[in-house]
Amino acid sequence: MSDAALVLTLADEAATHRLAEALATRLAAGDVIALEGDLGAGKTTLARALIRAVAGDPALEVPSPTFTLVQTYPGRVPIAHFDLYRLGSPDELDEIGFEEAVADGAVLIEWPERGGGRIPRSALTIRLDIEGDGRRAALSGGGAWPERLDRLAGIARFLDDAGFGTARRAHLAGDASGRSYERLVRADGTRAVLMDARDRLPGPPVWDGRSYDDVAHRATTVLPFVAMNEGLRAIGISAPRILAADIPAGLLLLEDLGDRFIVKDGAPRPERWQAAAELLAHLHAEARPAELPVSGGERYSIPAFDRDAFLIEVDLLPRWYAPLIGRTLDEDAEAAFRSIWTRLFERFDQAEKSWLLRDYHSPNLLWLPERTGIARIGVLDHQDAMIGASAYDLASLGQDVRVDVDEALEQATIHAYVEARRTAGAFDGDTFAAAYAISGAQRTTKILGGFARLANAFGRPQYLRHIPRVKAYLKRNLRHEVLSPLALWYDRHLPLDD
Repeated sequence: MSDAALVLTLADEAATHRLAEALATRLAAGDVIALEGDLGAGKTTLARALIRAVAGDPALEVPSPTFTLVQTYPGRVPIAHFDLYRLGSPDELDEIGFEEAVADGAVLIEWPERGGGRIPRSALTIRLDIEGDGRRAALSGGGAWPERLDRLAGIARFLDDAGFGTARRAHLAGDASGRSYERLVRADGTRAVLMDARDRLPGPPVWDGRSYDDVAHRATTVLPFVAMNEGLRAIGISAPRILAADIPAGLLLLEDLGDRFIVKDGAPRPERWQAAAELLAHLHAEARPAELPVSGGERYSIPAFDRDAFLIEVDLLPRWYAPLIGRTLDEDAEAAFRSIWTRLFERFDQAEKSWLLRDYHSPNLLWLPERTGIARIGVLDHQDAMIGASAYDLASLGQDVRVDVDEALEQATIHAYVEARRTAGAFDGDTFAAAYAISGAQRTTKILGGFARLANAFGRPQYLRHIPRVKAYLKRNLRHEVLSPLALWYDRHLPLDD
């Protein structure tokens, strides 16, 4: 790409604000943005808009740091605003905490030329020049910025084509897979959600020459989301309508179902948990196809929750959780662990099967009280769906890893599901109970390892706060007689009371 990777015409202040919002949605810790331009070119306007967008507060007071040299602001990403106009020497950056600011969050710099060679080569440079009644912005940068700017331009084109090019944009969420979401609001109040799920490159071989995503059947494109979304909507489930799609680019514009979740004030709401259980009963009451149509004539085959996927997930525990708590497992312990889970899979695989949505828990379930019946639950995350034991998603709901679900509520949730299934037809409760225990143990074992991996390999220690809750759920599961060998293994090798 050229030195100016992206050139924009900012016709008015609103266009400057849109550029700031677009950058704010992607800003990450360690980013440095250098603003260049003559006096009056609009550097301070862009800086203020960017800081307010990151903070999520359009009324935030953002004074110029001309005399203080630096101002810091909290937000989704902490941001430090430097004005180097009065800097005597680049060495003075040490005195005002420049390197610490880069290490702790994002950095925005006006008059970066005063910083000399101390400004990182990987910085994004935005050159602003007066052009007619507006401004011309030339964006260029080192490191990953050429690719990131190309993505921002592609998203802008996608939103223009979808009629949301001038909408206000705000970062909504991100997840462990790398997907990111934005809330869009047009001037007329129409809202939508942008999903940016650019194809992920397969990871290194970890299992007989295959990547983790391949073995575990994790989606690496938006095609599975589109197929499952339409499949769920076809049977009356409130998945968001797809308003626009660019499947090759990994961009979807979705109906905004709001932000009322089944958790309220940090606690699960029993009536919402019951509604979510009844939705699963509806989903499981009939056989569901293993292949779904996709707009344009394609078809998507839902993968099976096979033995390799089952085993590679629990294998995260000895690889990541055991070292986290200072334990070393010898070859015999690991062999016994794998043998136990191989036998459990055989029992699990014999249970009733249906669509297994995989992450059916509070971060992905919305409460839509204006709707009726099962439509009161909005289902957001289903791109990693598989064909597997029906009990799995109920265990995911009954043992929500991000909020405390006490045993009384878990049992009430199971009861609501079982009653709905029995009303719909024949139902084998004993077989289902065993599959539920295996599902819960498999899921909590996987999550102990997965959260340890996110903390240690990806610098996300916030996941460790869930570990005590996940261990408590695992201990509940281990009471079931089908899990006796696994309970003994944990007692011997990784005691859950440690």
